Amino acid sequence: MAGVLLFFYSAAVLYWMFLGFGRTVRTEGAMQYNLEPLHTVKLYFDLDNGVSFKGRLINLSGNIIVFIPFGILIPLVQARFRRVFTLTLWAVPSILLLETLQMLLRVGSFDVDDLLLNLIGVWTGLIILYKFKW
Repeated sequence: MAGVLLFFYSAAVLYWMFLGFGRTVRTEGAMQYNLEPLHTVKLYFDLDNGVSFKGRLINLSGNIIVFIPFGILIPLVQARFRRVFTLTLWAVPSILLLETLQMLLRVGSFDVDDLLLNLIGVWTGLIILYKFKW
């Protein structure tokens, strides 16, 4: 059952990241990226940057919440990912690939802060799994 849920949830996340939420392909301008850790996060805490509270909340919490199920489902499907280190070794390159594809396909940007927030989501899911499963 966890494998089926993981498959469909992964498909939904791929849709959200590449097609959903009104995403369009940017054909002009340079590819967008942020390689400075916590740069974007700091911008969202700057109350004078013009981003709405809802926009800040969706970006910061959404990047965490969306990845929580992966921290639960992946270890349920594959027992070797029940250790934080092993799960992290899988999650980091996977998230890096998604971020890179968003930038290269011009449907988003590469942001190291998204990597950090997504990873916090995966770890949170694993903590929830440990709390309720073991």
